[in-house]
Amino acid sequence: MMKTDTMAEYIPHIPVLLEESVEFLITDKAGIYIDSTLGGGGHSAVILKNLDDNALLLGVDQDNEAHDAVQDLFAGDTRFISVTGNFGYLSTIIPAEFHGKVSGIMFDLGISTHQIKEPMRGFSFQNDGPLDMRMGDLSGVSAYDVVNEYDYEKLRDIIFHYGEERLSRQIAAEIIKNRPIESTLELRKVIESVLYGRHIIKSVARVFQAIRIEVNRELEVLKTALSQALDLLRPGGRIVAISYHSLEDRIVKNFFKSGNFEGNIEKDFYGNPIQPIKLISRQIITPSDEEIKRNPAARSAKLRVAEKAGDA
Repeated sequence: MMKTDTMAEYIPHIPVLLEESVEFLITDKAGIYIDSTLGGGGHSAVILKNLDDNALLLGVDQDNEAHDAVQDLFAGDTRFISVTGNFGYLSTIIPAEFHGKVSGIMFDLGISTHQIKEPMRGFSFQNDGPLDMRMGDLSGVSAYDVVNEYDYEKLRDIIFHYGEERLSRQIAAEIIKNRPIESTLELRKVIESVLYGRHIIKSVARVFQAIRIEVNRELEVLKTALSQALDLLRPGGRIVAISYHSLEDRIVKNFFKSGNFEGNIEKDFYGNPIQPIKLISRQIITPSDEEIKRNPAARSAKLRVAEKAGDA
C-alpha cells in the first residue's frame, strides 16, 4: 500500500453559493451558529462578517488540516470556536450548553478542494496517489480496503447504488480480477478497461464517488447529522444545506419536507400533519451561470433551506 507521509500546503476551497447561503442562514445577528463543514473557512468568514460582536460561531470539521488552515484566518476572533469531529456526532461534539439554542446550522456537503487537489489524500483520479479517501483522522476503512477486500456482491452494489453506474457488475468483476490494486491511477485504468462510449470520465468519477461514500459512510452520517441538527436548533432556527449529487440531495429534500427520510408527512390522532421542520425556500437554489463560469465545481450544487417549527 502506498505511503502517505508527505504533508502538502493546504489548497483553499472556493465556497459555493456563498452569499445566498449566508443570507438564508442568519436570522439573528447575535445568535449562535454552526458551520458543520468548516473546510477552508470560506463560509465561516462571511458568516462572521455578518454577526454582531456578542454572537458565536462553532466551526466543525473532522479534518485536522482544515482546522490548521483557518488558525490564522480567525486568530483573535473570540466569536469563533474550532470543534474537531465528524458532523455525524453534532449532539456529542457541540457543548450541551448550546443545545436547543442554535440559530442556524450550515452544511456544505461533499469534499473540499484541498481533499480533491491533494493527491496523497486519494480522492482524485486525475493524479496518482494512494487509495485512501478518508476525510477524517485516517482511521477506519480506506479505499484500499474497499477495492481489495470487499466481495463481488458488495462492491457491485456500492458502485450501483452510490455511484449510480449502470456497468457496476462489469466494473466490480474487473476490479476483483486485477487485485491487488495499489493506487488511484491504477484503479482508474482498471475501470476504464470495461467502459465505452463518450462518457468514460463520468463513469470513472461515479465509481470514485461510490467508493468515497462507502469509506466515509456519507449518507448514513448525513441522516444522523440532520436529525441531531434539528435537536440543536432553537424554534425558528434554520438549516442550510448545499448538496452536490442526487443521493444526498434526496436525503435533504425528504427531511426538510417531513422531518424523516422517507418524505412521508406523519399525522396526529386528529389527522393534523406533524411537521417538526418547514421549508423556507420551496424552489431549489442553484449557482448562477456567472458563478459556474468562475468555479466549474459549483455546477451541480443545490441549496435547500428549512426552519425548525415552533415559535422563536
